[in-house]
Amino acid sequence: MIRLLIPSLLFASALHAADPYILKLETITQGYDGKMCWVHPRAGAIPGSPPQVVLTMQKLLLTGSDVFYALNHISTSDLGKTWTQPVEHTATLGRREEPDGVIVAACDFTPKYHAKSGKLLGIGHTVRYSDNKVIHERPRETCFSVYDPQQATWSPWVEMPMPKGPKFYNAGSGSVQRVDLENGDILLPVYFKAKGDKYYRVTVLRCSFDGRTLRYVEQGNNLALESGRGVYEPSLIRCAGKFYLTLRNDTAGYVCVSDDGLHFSEPKRWDWSDGGDLGNYNTQQHWVAHKEHLYLVYTRKGANNDHVFRHRAPLFMAEVDKPSLTVKRETERILVPERGARLGNFGVCEVSENETWVTVAEWMQKNGPDIIIKPDNKYGADNSVYAARLLWQDGK
Repeated sequence: MIRLLIPSLLFASALHAADPYILKLETITQGYDGKMCWVHPRAGAIPGSPPQVVLTMQKLLLTGSDVFYALNHISTSDLGKTWTQPVEHTATLGRREEPDGVIVAACDFTPKYHAKSGKLLGIGHTVRYSDNKVIHERPRETCFSVYDPQQATWSPWVEMPMPKGPKFYNAGSGSVQRVDLENGDILLPVYFKAKGDKYYRVTVLRCSFDGRTLRYVEQGNNLALESGRGVYEPSLIRCAGKFYLTLRNDTAGYVCVSDDGLHFSEPKRWDWSDGGDLGNYNTQQHWVAHKEHLYLVYTRKGANNDHVFRHRAPLFMAEVDKPSLTVKRETERILVPERGARLGNFGVCEVSENETWVTVAEWMQKNGPDIIIKPDNKYGADNSVYAARLLWQDGK
């Protein structure tokens, strides 16, 4: 059973005297039936007083691997005191049939307000199935949709055309953070590989958006790492005049820096500032930025979490030392605690200049052979969808 809540406050206090924020961890929904679960809850904020926060998420079939269904959305106009019921957008953000029994779906979707056009623009990518199994060698595209706040509807998802040729055969912008420039251009990270390639590579695209259509304009340099599956699921942020890009790799997380947002340094492994590997691996990381402060949100090994799939819980945040591109161990805080379920697929939303949200769901699959986490599991996970609200304090 899935219940939409008036959010319950799990924790509300300054975590450390030096922190420039107060954390309020709230539960938006909880409960599930042991067959499907919510994943990829990510929010976008439409400016106002207060802003309207629109959160998208979709159902995952627990018996499969990355088997996603139509996107849903819920919204709040009172900073999470109350939420609307989930609305499933099967007609516009649902699965579609292709020849030979192939099914294509939009997934890994992230909404973000585009100030120049005044539109909430959601961007994700496509996945293709045969008999409800992900097709191994398949094309992938970046897809997008635009939200209509008056009708509370989304436009049908559309694939963004890319330059012709084999390079971008499998190219998508799923689970990423983008940067919107003042002139309306969008810096959009993507990961890609040609048909038959072993390794994913990453680049940042400059795109235009006129309020209706997202268009490719140019790309930056290619970032590569011949390890595991390469580098993928990139996220981009701008802070204190520079651009920072974080990358997933099978054995470690990596980071790059840029002056223009298109051309980046070579990937550097995420390490602690006092030495040693951060311990993040084979999962995404995202950014939080506030004024001159830059933070990384991540999961890692070494937190009494060996029972969690790929150590993807708890969800941590720590400040980044920008000159050295390392993580300050002494600033690490838990945003969302671990209850036996992974928390590795999450999103970051700048709700206002005074508030940032990190949203995540308990993903109810574990290591096999029985991959489903039962509703009555010993750790207490129940597919809760969380909002970790960071309330920025003046003068810090």
